[in-house]
Amino acid sequence: MSLNVSDVIEEYLETIYRLQERGGVARTNDLVLMLSVAPGTVTNTIERLEKRLLIIHEPYRGVQLTNEGRRIAINVIRKHRLLERLLTDILEVDWDKVHEIACSLEHWITEDVARKIERVLSYPKKCPHGNPIPDERGEILSEEAQPLTEFEVGDRGIISRIIEEKTEFLHYLNKIGIKPEKCVEIIDKAPLGDPITIKIDGSVQALSHKMALLVMARKHQV
Repeated sequence: MSLNVSDVIEEYLETIYRLQERGGVARTNDLVLMLSVAPGTVTNTIERLEKRLLIIHEPYRGVQLTNEGRRIAINVIRKHRLLERLLTDILEVDWDKVHEIACSLEHWITEDVARKIERVLSYPKKCPHGNPIPDERGEILSEEAQPLTEFEVGDRGIISRIIEEKTEFLHYLNKIGIKPEKCVEIIDKAPLGDPITIKIDGSVQALSHKMALLVMARKHQV
């Protein structure tokens, strides 16, 4: 049975899903940072979500989506990523600026509108940042990729997707030439892996370990 949920609940479920995509678990501290809200607000909302059987919360171990919570989150993600493609492909908005615009629109479009956007765009599989777009059934394209932090010196690969989609981060990556489907080579790794020096489009750039964790790539097979 489908539930009527508010924009706030959708936003929380979407954020939990994104955190699970990154590390398998969503912790309340991470929700505070990503949603820019007070810890008490997160605690109260988590309690509401648990009462509605949308999440499972284990103290000190984080939050997991239930099947229904995941269904709602994937539906929001689908609309969000289709909107990003509409903004870049049709309206020609820069790829590093579309995330926040899509955030403001995703809760307002119906599934019928989402289907029409998908059809107009010829059923895209990925958003402009390389992240998979769920289909109408909630199925998601699976692709083998790993963060640049797991590459060794001399390894080469193709940028697959950018996990973090905040404008400031994407703007920086765009400035140094990091985009999906670009070739990348690991030139050097400092002690403890920070920073990582890469070559992309013939230019040598340095990425912090924290940044490199958020850039996924497909390794070239030798």
